[in-house]
Amino acid sequence: MQKILNYINGALVEPVSGNYLENYNPAEGKPYSLVPDSDAQDVQHATEAAQRAFGAWSAMPVEKRSAILQKIADLIDRDLEKLALAESTDQGKPVKLAKAVDIPRASANMRFFATAAIHFSSEAHITGQEAINYTTRTPVGVAGCISPWNLPLYLFTWKIAPALAAGCTVVAKPSELTPMTAFLFSKLCLEAGLPPGVLNIVHGLGQKAGQAIIEHPDITAISFTGGTVTGKKIAATAAPMFKKLSLELGGKNPNIIFADCDFENAVSTSIHSSFSNQGEICLCGSRIFVERAIYNRFVEEFVSRTKKLVVGDPQDEQTKVGALVSEAHLKKVLGYIDLAKQEGGTIHTGGKQLKLNGRCADGYFMEPTIITGLSHSCRTNQEEIFGPVVTIMPFDTEEEVLEYANSTTYGLAATIWTENLKRAHRVAANIKSGIIWVNCWLFRDLRTPFGGMKQSGVGREGGFEALKFFTEAKNVCVKL
Repeated sequence: MQKILNYINGALVEPVSGNYLENYNPAEGKPYSLVPDSDAQDVQHATEAAQRAFGAWSAMPVEKRSAILQKIADLIDRDLEKLALAESTDQGKPVKLAKAVDIPRASANMRFFATAAIHFSSEAHITGQEAINYTTRTPVGVAGCISPWNLPLYLFTWKIAPALAAGCTVVAKPSELTPMTAFLFSKLCLEAGLPPGVLNIVHGLGQKAGQAIIEHPDITAISFTGGTVTGKKIAATAAPMFKKLSLELGGKNPNIIFADCDFENAVSTSIHSSFSNQGEICLCGSRIFVERAIYNRFVEEFVSRTKKLVVGDPQDEQTKVGALVSEAHLKKVLGYIDLAKQEGGTIHTGGKQLKLNGRCADGYFMEPTIITGLSHSCRTNQEEIFGPVVTIMPFDTEEEVLEYANSTTYGLAATIWTENLKRAHRVAANIKSGIIWVNCWLFRDLRTPFGGMKQSGVGREGGFEALKFFTEAKNVCVKL
């Protein structure tokens, strides 16, 4: 069985303890590799390496840093097939999806921030004829980047790319559930000539390796993507230490469909936004609100198309919905199906675990599920499920649907479907979400900030906001 290794000070090394965890292939329900069970000793070694590397990396001309990061992007493109298969094996998503979205976006992350750092500009203000004030930005030092399991390489690079481009060195921890692409990425860093200690990857459990990163006094900034409960614990630890914090947390996103929408586009995209990656995307539209005039038509068409989705082997080109990431997560999602029934919901399709034949006979598969008949305030409609489960509710007025949309503690993303331009702007202005798509979903421009409101997180990632997060501003006033 293959052993995944930590990447510390430019070398692939075993954990200090010598202990490993089993890494499961969720499509087969079987372990296929071993993950380092790292602890504070490994984090200490990684942090020391990052501190040693910081001076030279931060002083390196930005064009040279950029060239190294772009070389890594080139290698990601070269190894697209290999990385996509590894991500599918780790996380359960269809290989086809990983090839089309996850791995290309990982490469795009590296390229964008590599070039954005070159064009990053400072600010200057002339105070009459008395003085010039200008702002410079310097990297914060060693950054801690902790990424989740649902989009492993995509979100791993989403964090480390701006940190490295800004001149920081990094101690990173990918999810212990999906470590393989980060391990392969460390090999690409070696091949690209990334200097030792600039990026250090420590594998292991959140409560051990992750907590050690958060607590370490020499790690000055923490960027985390994951669950809201974990985010609260990180904030409780890091805030008293005055660390910079960027937390991208959970979502319970509304998908609002008005009667004047482009019906075909709304239905087809909503299928995608509901069940892509088995619904294991924080941006999925898990609560669908449909104007009553088209409600019955929408439900009928949506259910019909959902029933045609192929749930199957992630390596099969025809598969649209793969395996959930773990047995524990599958049980959690099925538990919410039972809760929805208790709360009076009607299951139109799905709601059960799915048993396949062949190599996937023991995999963690479930049917895409559609539920109606629930109150907007019930637990099923208030708590993040993070699986292939959506609820559909009718509404009559804008005021009513805004009340429904804003009723949760989350505020990550929302989607609006309408051909009325004034309505689109009006509704978007009143939804308490950090990301709003109108007549589309998951369309991204990397120049724009990314993040949520309320318990969906603090701070903004993406674009120059991410570069700013990994720097400290210094104002210089020159008297004329």
